[in-house]
Amino acid sequence: MLKPLDPLLHSQLRLAIMSLLIAHSSVDFNFIKESTGATAGNVSVQLDKLGKAGYIRITKRFKDKRPHTSCRITPTGIRAFETYVKSLKQYLHQN
Repeated sequence: MLKPLDPLLHSQLRLAIMSLLIAHSSVDFNFIKESTGATAGNVSVQLDKLGKAGYIRITKRFKDKRPHTSCRITPTGIRAFETYVKSLKQYLHQN
């Protein structure tokens, strides 16, 4: 029986964000926005959802008197991403 895919990660933008965070130890908001081509508002909403789920940790601070937001994936987020990929592979290998 196929496992259901995590609906939180099944969103295109959230999956893209998680993929960036898997590949990099920490990324800032602008990097995510530029890499995904999403609007600042959409990135902000999706980061909030991932943060509330415990998949990422968001750090907000000031850098040269300007707001700076950075994100890193949590162990919970790593497990969720790995489970998602494993489940997706099972979908792909069904006969």
